[in-house]
Amino acid sequence: MPLHLVVHPPLDADRLAAVQAAAPDVCFTNAATPADALAAIPTADAFLGKITPELLAHAPRLRWVQAFTASLEHYMFPALVEHPCVLTNMRGLFGDVIADQVMGYILCFARNLHIYIRNQVERAWRPVGGEAHRVHFAAGPGVASAMDRATIYLPGATLGIVGLGGIGAEVARRASAFGMTIRAVDRFPDRVAVPVGVDLDRLGGLSDLPELLATSDFIVIAAPHTPETERLFDRERLRLMKAGSYLINVGRGAIVVLDDLVAALSCGRLAGAALDVFEVEPLPPEHPLWAFENVILTPHTAGYSTAIAPRHLEVLVDNVGRFARGEPLRNPVDKRLWF
Repeated sequence: MPLHLVVHPPLDADRLAAVQAAAPDVCFTNAATPADALAAIPTADAFLGKITPELLAHAPRLRWVQAFTASLEHYMFPALVEHPCVLTNMRGLFGDVIADQVMGYILCFARNLHIYIRNQVERAWRPVGGEAHRVHFAAGPGVASAMDRATIYLPGATLGIVGLGGIGAEVARRASAFGMTIRAVDRFPDRVAVPVGVDLDRLGGLSDLPELLATSDFIVIAAPHTPETERLFDRERLRLMKAGSYLINVGRGAIVVLDDLVAALSCGRLAGAALDVFEVEPLPPEHPLWAFENVILTPHTAGYSTAIAPRHLEVLVDNVGRFARGEPLRNPVDKRLWF
């Protein structure tokens, strides 16, 4: 009896043809509706898409589930965690794309571009630092000025990365090219592959997070949403951050408690923040974060790129072929950890 693979939500004709070509001896059901998926799942050996408790309960033969997403916080449920099937996800597609956006945030803060863009809308010529810039050069290089404080010399700055996976590693690669000192913590520091050419000043486990927060000028959250990371950046940990530092979150919104972040920004503890993900999305128009001049908000778009769709299809095609041949699958997930 041939292997049976159920897909839901359905793939478009071109993507389905590419996946079928990788395993011509596999029987595919491209289920258009949840009812179609439920009707087909009893004989399925594998499932591509969004598995549900009902589908799983009617799948006695299921050995493999392929999620269409990298993040799994909205995917996991207790029965799936306990089920013997292998779960794979789409991690590894977004690293360079999201890292580009992170460096965009860092450059905005370092050179005050976020302020100048606002000034341009107002047609206002307001150099940050003003007259102090000229005083600085007249008085000599040893005299501090407002301009010194208003701009950040990146080779003299420290970047702390929370989560040195695919995204964090690409952030490190880019920051290294700007001469920044790079430190990181990771859930599994012994498994991290430091990118070639990156001089990582320090790498530790999650127990080293307080030291990372206290010594970094920029903190980049590139970790997934898991039971361990949910609300990780609360009032207590934000208070541990170096005074005058910046928080950047491209991981998941549930990691940062927004009310506590607003408090840290309001009292001047943090110099600014850049967020692409939020506890509640869309961020409500009345939320106080919109009003901060030193905050950059983007609507969960850091992963947008024309490069992603081909990469996504390549993983599907490769994993379907591997499953048909009985080979190890790409991107297996530890279901208890959600990644």
